[in-house]
Amino acid sequence: MDWFVANSVTMVNGIALGAVLFIVAIGLSLVFGTMDVLNLAHGSIALIGAYVGVAVLGGGASSALSFAAVLVAALVGLLAGVLLAVLTTSVRDHLRQAMLTLGVAMIVGDLLLMVFGGDVKTVPPPPALAGSVPFLGAPYPVYRLVLIGVGLVVGIGLWLLLEKTTIGAVVRATVNDRGMVEAIGVRTRLVLAGVFGGGAALAAVGGLIASPLMGAQPGNDNLMLVYALVIVVIGGLGSLKGAAVGALLVGEVQTVGVALLSGYASFLMFAVMAAILLIKPAGLLPSKHGHGGGH
Repeated sequence: MDWFVANSVTMVNGIALGAVLFIVAIGLSLVFGTMDVLNLAHGSIALIGAYVGVAVLGGGASSALSFAAVLVAALVGLLAGVLLAVLTTSVRDHLRQAMLTLGVAMIVGDLLLMVFGGDVKTVPPPPALAGSVPFLGAPYPVYRLVLIGVGLVVGIGLWLLLEKTTIGAVVRATVNDRGMVEAIGVRTRLVLAGVFGGGAALAAVGGLIASPLMGAQPGNDNLMLVYALVIVVIGGLGSLKGAAVGALLVGEVQTVGVALLSGYASFLMFAVMAAILLIKPAGLLPSKHGHGGGH
């Protein structure tokens, strides 16, 4: 029975991690799938979100401050995404995009190191979510359960936005035929900048809500970027459903791997990715709308 409880808790931990990684990764998937921009600064934006938590909640968390931290992280991420969209507008070569955004990531990392130092910073969850609830006879953190719920809400909200609204129709049309959309008077640069900003805002919020679990420290930006890239590759470029499946798979493999084979968790994650690509080179659920559109 103890074995069953312990493994069940580990599996739920994997779902919670997967929910956070989904929020970060879907931004990268949307930007790459929609704008065809390889943004290697995506993990840095997630780390900025974590340090927003340090700055806002470092003196002690409250419900009001936690809500404010989410708003600040989303705004900072949005502005960073729009800036990156401007920087990469005329850069269509993926290698040049990678070099440009990697340079931005290195600058951001150094600036964060100067401001916050190299120590691990802890970020408290909201007081209302700091307790535990019974789960199979053992206490389980409320905050991790809330993360699962947040991941579900974000996923459903994005699906509704992209599939059931005019905004989503414009984004899909821009992906499939940018020239035609421009011909009817839509400013596609604003559409693409909005997608980039929205994806970056999701990354910053994902980094913030992950910080009570992972802390805020130099190196987490690279870790988040690797997770996001693996999720996008596993799920399929520009696919919302694929990102969700990939994030859950990575979350479970990483969590179970750390619990059972702590020294080989990362190896297992890449082994799973390689095995999937051998069977389905385009990913598990690739987008059916050209480069992306996020579905």
